[in-house]
Amino acid sequence: MKISLNWIKDYIKIPENIELSKLAYDLTMSTVEVEGMVDLSKSFENMVVGVVEEVNPHPDADKLVICKVSIGDLGDVGDDEPREIVCGGINVKQGMKVAVARPGAMVRWHGEGELVELKKAKVRGVESYGMICSSSEIGLFDLFPFEDEATIMDISFVDSKAGTPLAEALGLDDIILEVDNKSLTNRPDLWGHYGIAREIAAIYDLPFAPPEAMNGAVTAKTPKDDFEIIIDDTIRCPRYIGVNIEGLSVKPAPFEIQSRIWRVGMRPINAIVDITNYVMLATGQPTHAFDSDVVQGNIIVRRAKKGEKLLLLSGSELSLTDEDLVIADETEAIALAGVMGGAKDSILPTTDKIILEIANFDALGVRRTTIRHEVRTESSTRFEKGIDPERCDITLATAMQLFEQCYPGQDIKITGFFDNYPKKSEIKTIEVSLKWLEARLGIKLPNQRLESILGRLGFDVSFANKGSDEIMSVVVPSWRSTGDVSIPDDIMEEVARIHGLENFEPTPITTAFEGAVNQPKVLIDRKIREYLAFKCGMNEVYTYPWVGEEYINAILPGSGEMLEMTSPPSPSERYLRSSLLPNLCKAVSDNLRYFNEFSIFESAQVMQGKDYKEEYDPRESLPLQRRHVAGAFVATADQYSKVFRHAKGVLEAMARSVHMEEITLVRGEACDKPVWADDVVWLAIKIGDKTIGCMGLLSQKAAQGCGIKNASTMLFELDIDALEPLQSRTNKFTHIPEYPISEYDVSLLFDEGVKWEDIRQCAAGKEGPDNLLREVSFVEQYKGKQVPDGKKSVTIRLLIGSLKKTLTSDEIESCAAAIVKRLGKVLGAAAR
Repeated sequence: MKISLNWIKDYIKIPENIELSKLAYDLTMSTVEVEGMVDLSKSFENMVVGVVEEVNPHPDADKLVICKVSIGDLGDVGDDEPREIVCGGINVKQGMKVAVARPGAMVRWHGEGELVELKKAKVRGVESYGMICSSSEIGLFDLFPFEDEATIMDISFVDSKAGTPLAEALGLDDIILEVDNKSLTNRPDLWGHYGIAREIAAIYDLPFAPPEAMNGAVTAKTPKDDFEIIIDDTIRCPRYIGVNIEGLSVKPAPFEIQSRIWRVGMRPINAIVDITNYVMLATGQPTHAFDSDVVQGNIIVRRAKKGEKLLLLSGSELSLTDEDLVIADETEAIALAGVMGGAKDSILPTTDKIILEIANFDALGVRRTTIRHEVRTESSTRFEKGIDPERCDITLATAMQLFEQCYPGQDIKITGFFDNYPKKSEIKTIEVSLKWLEARLGIKLPNQRLESILGRLGFDVSFANKGSDEIMSVVVPSWRSTGDVSIPDDIMEEVARIHGLENFEPTPITTAFEGAVNQPKVLIDRKIREYLAFKCGMNEVYTYPWVGEEYINAILPGSGEMLEMTSPPSPSERYLRSSLLPNLCKAVSDNLRYFNEFSIFESAQVMQGKDYKEEYDPRESLPLQRRHVAGAFVATADQYSKVFRHAKGVLEAMARSVHMEEITLVRGEACDKPVWADDVVWLAIKIGDKTIGCMGLLSQKAAQGCGIKNASTMLFELDIDALEPLQSRTNKFTHIPEYPISEYDVSLLFDEGVKWEDIRQCAAGKEGPDNLLREVSFVEQYKGKQVPDGKKSVTIRLLIGSLKKTLTSDEIESCAAAIVKRLGKVLGAAAR
């Protein structure tokens, strides 16, 4: 939000000894975050008011003229000696006041492109001192619009002599504070210059001149029977003021009003619309003007009918729901309450009477409407924050003063007035224990200091003894009672920020650290990410929680578990992810443009609906969220065996590195193949009998759906929340062998269907002190001409050794022979 310092000065007088940098700092530290300050006059350096003394034809150009322009004292010549400037303006004339850019000024040629520095130059052989500007060339098109780009900016209305700096003459010598909107979220009273001025007055203890509320003169102008406001939903609309004003006309607003709303980012339109915008920017209360000629009967605030149509001022047509609140006449809806007016009731060139709306709407209802219809306006932004109904009074007073200012001498009549305020807003009183306040602040502030601080902010304060404690009763002003201030902690915050956070002495925290809290279940996610990144060389990626439909159709076709967002970032990305794999495949597709081989992973939460197969708390309104980790190993199309072994090795070694229970990779009738996986190359990931994930080669059909071409992609995904970390006491210490360990390799023939796990378990035998076999490991597998059909040659490595002595070669041979014999008896193994 932009704040004009000149506008602020309508309410307070800022002492000259307060520098702008200090003002911005103090506002940031106590109230709102000031992101920057812009001195508007800097944009108009070397630009002055010029008075055209003569207009002569150019000797060599039919469309150019030579103007003699008085531009004030330049230091080397007197005020009365004009300068020649070549100009192509179609409306330049003698006696006209114009904007003159002197050499050194920064302008845009014909209002386009980058700023360029103006220099002395000859135009068709005639030396020209500077330039007589059009509004677009110096950034003022919105204030001085034109139809022909050759139109010169006419500023004859200013009461300034030749040579006056242009910024000073037009009132543009202003400082604009740029305030971060996020810092205003919980402060609805600060969405206007009036509220910001009140805060600055409180910070520096300055006199504050609030606008006067409307007196009863307006209400006496007409009986209520002639004009009525009907509110059907008083929860969604606590108050509605309607004023019927006649005797108006559509014309430009006074330049000062146009200038002010332009300086803070809005475009002037006409006097009626500019007044409504000006009032909103001044008080923070949005207003709207209806053309009375199109309003049939009374104003009715009601819920929309399901399917009811409304054409907005922006030109978009809405199909409303019964959750929307509308402003209607006795025939149809004419505005979306708190958001935008309808096209039917807009101010037309022929408008001469209006109904001025000053209303209060429920914050939650307005926000839901803006989200539902994707319409966000300056008005809805303010109503969403929770404006107090009492602000309507000063808004009405400000608006009526502006109508008198904009239409002097016209016979303006108020022919109707109705203030429907069925239930006054409640005044909140908060009791604060001074002992509690002292303990929280860390210092004791005198009662007079507390009363001064809170009084500046509009709170009424009184003190009373209650037993051994003293209680401060604080009456909250209406503009802070909409949810901003409601508990003693809020009062403490108000005192602390105005007293000055820098005025509190730092106090060390007294505490005792008795021992570290070990949370293996929490740390397991970090351990997995460190394992995949550091030990496995994978790159971590982050993706959005929403998923594109093309990736859903490719990876999770027919999935009924995905939650749909009511306000998605785009129509094709309206689902929240129930799996990490769709977005991971998108990342694979994107990275394949730059790399042929890579491996990536992501650890994040996935969202499941209430129909998820696991138990769901019926009291919970948010989706069930579980943390998953997923990875992708990518290589060229002929390297599918490589990426399979790579992924399988990463998963098999994860348990040991992460220090968690072992996971197993299996497949069979009890395991369902993932829909995205190849028919053959896939495995289920289990802990015990529970399936917690899967891995597999991305099928050709799924890869095509994701835009993955000429690549083998191995995917895995598992549920981190289902993993069980091991406790430290499960670690075992094993001595380094005191006696030599011998390696013994043996190659045996097995049937093709025999699994390696069966071979390993059979060779290991039973554990015991007399078992000399320390470990069995796989070396290689071979099939070829030297191996009979239906057989395979498996080479295994036996580590043989004793804990008591050094074994002889005969003892080693005897142990190996016993193992081979056992493999032959159990699994039918035979020596090659």
